[in-house]
This record gives sequence, structure tokens and C-alpha cells, in this order.
Amino acid sequence: MQSNNTRLGIVLMIGTTFIFAIQDGISRHLAGEYNVLMIVMIRYWFFAAFVIAIARRQAGSIRAAATTQQPFVQICRGLLLSAEICVMVAGFVLLGLIESHAIFASYPLLVAALSGPILGEAVGWRRWAAIGVGFVGVLIILQPGITVFAPAAIIPLIAALMFALYSLLTRYAARKDSAATSFFWTGTVGAVLLTVIGATSWEPMIARDWAWMATLCVTGAAGHFLLIKCYEAAEASAVQPFAYLQLVFATAIGLLVFGEALELHVALGAGLVIASGLFTVWRARQVAKS
Repeated sequence: MQSNNTRLGIVLMIGTTFIFAIQDGISRHLAGEYNVLMIVMIRYWFFAAFVIAIARRQAGSIRAAATTQQPFVQICRGLLLSAEICVMVAGFVLLGLIESHAIFASYPLLVAALSGPILGEAVGWRRWAAIGVGFVGVLIILQPGITVFAPAAIIPLIAALMFALYSLLTRYAARKDSAATSFFWTGTVGAVLLTVIGATSWEPMIARDWAWMATLCVTGAAGHFLLIKCYEAAEASAVQPFAYLQLVFATAIGLLVFGEALELHVALGAGLVIASGLFTVWRARQVAKS
């Protein structure tokens, strides 16, 4: 049941973004040593168990949680999210946390741009202008003519597009299915897909990295649990701007742990992307009020 405690919601969102940034750092480390599919597959096994437990508690039974009138939409959501995570983790390894997150931060702009043709939502000229400015920021990060055609630079942009489509399908699914049902399908479909395609990618892992793997699984569950509590405490529009702090935390981890560099063009481009994203969130809230 949702309350109206915005301050608590903000605190929970900050905690969520911090935990997810730690998760991304651990993913970057493990995926640099082992196959990406194996790392995400193990993570999804734990995530699926967590999802089933939460969905069962919220819906009353597993059967109730799994019941949907739109299985194709739910399957597509699950496939998109699991594939997006694999793509993004690969981006961490090839491009680093800082640049990957700077580019991925454009996904709310993609959500706004695609909400019209996919969901039939109205997008006014102000939000279109903000979307345009945000993508100028992405181009600044990518440096057209220098790295824009490099596969590593495109990977987090592909992940952002996939996550935007996942977000839009989630909103579409919410018209008929409960949050518990969508959550159930998200975890289970991803776990099945990754088990099928990732089982042959198994590699032996040393004891120290199994400890990191366990931490990755726990942080994933903890982050999603905090996110659920966050949206129970406050409206999504009130806490969504603070989700951009994940970029800040991931940048700090990239600098301090992995020795990455924060280049000027990345900082400037990310600033434009974040400013544009915050404006689209604010403008959507204003339109909803009117």
C-alpha cells in the first residue's frame, strides 16, 4: 500500500542507487574475469527466487502472481530486461563504469520519445526540445567522428534503448496486470532465458570471486527490495530525479576502484543528459497535474 512520505521515498531511492552502483562495480569486476552470460545467469537465479517470494507474498500465491491476460507482453519484458543487463555489463568491461552510465542515463529521454508511438501518450514541444538537448549531450559523450562508430561506445546506448522499451512495456502491462505479476514474470522469464543460453558458458570460479558473486546476488535483491519500498513510500515522479545519483555513485566507484578517468566531454555530455532528463520528469509531472 502506497503512503505519501516523500522524504522517506527520497532516502530509499538514494539507498537504492548506491546499492545498484555497488552491484555494477562488482559486475564489472566479475565480468572482466569470467563469461558475462555466466555472471548474469547466476545473478538471475538468485533474483528469480527473490522475485517469486515477493510476488507470492503480494499476490497470495504463485499461481495468482503468474496469472496474466497478456503473456506475450510479459515474456517480451522479461527477455528485454535480461538481455539489457547482459549488454550493459559487457559495456562496463569494454567501456568502463563512467562512460557506460553517462550514456545509459539517456534512457528516460528514450522513454519520453517513444511513449507517443508505443503508448499513445502526448509529448509536447517542451519535452521534445529537452529530448533533443539530451541527445546532443549523448553525442558530446560519444564524440562524433572519433568514437561514435566504435562498438564499445554504442553498447550502453543499445542497453538504454532496450531498458526504455522494457519500461514502456512495463507501463503497458500495468494497464491489466498487477505489479506483483509483472515482477514475477520479470524474474522468471529472465532466469529461464539465461539458463538456456548461459549454461554452456560455465567457468570455474575461485573462492574469492564466489564471495563477490554472493555479494552481487545479495545487493541485487537488496536494491530491488529498497526500490519496492521506495515506490510504496512516495510517488514515482517525486523520487525519480534522485535515480540519477546512480551515475554519481558509479562514477565514484569507477574513479576510486577501477582507476577510470572522468574526461571533460563525458562530464559535459552527462550534465546535459541529466538536465534534460530532469526537465522531462518535471514537465510530465506538470502535465499530469493540469
